[in-house]
Amino acid sequence: MDILALPRSVTRVDRAGGVTFTDSVDRINYTINELCRAAMRDVAKVLRKKMLLKLKLLPGMNKSKRIYSSTQYWVRKKEADLQLGFRHDTWYGVLQELGSKNQPKRSVLRDTVFENIEEIRDIQAKYLSAIEDEQTALRLIIEDEIVSGDEEDD
Repeated sequence: MDILALPRSVTRVDRAGGVTFTDSVDRINYTINELCRAAMRDVAKVLRKKMLLKLKLLPGMNKSKRIYSSTQYWVRKKEADLQLGFRHDTWYGVLQELGSKNQPKRSVLRDTVFENIEEIRDIQAKYLSAIEDEQTALRLIIEDEIVSGDEEDD
């Protein structure tokens, strides 16, 4: 895994006039990218928990452990995006989301996202407002690529 450290600011001095210029563009770009990833991670955690609550209400799923391992999120670093959904091996996840001839459409994932748009905006705003203060931003950043686990209390 490629973990990059926070880039240093580059200080340049103009010899003719003695003017000092500090270039921190790389540092700011890094901070913004990592804050966006951290915000996506927290959004995914909230949405996954709410999806699990809805899935437990479905017939036969109340005590099932399958739903914990079937719903996942992926916060990808290189692509800088968030994927939230069902694992590819879970036939019931796709059928319950989209419906089929014998299975009614339940759209748990879609409805969960649409119902929580305001909360998603609040989480994103909390992280992006931390751009102003570098120390707050550095506390919020986790540099690893995040994939949700199979544990129940994630």
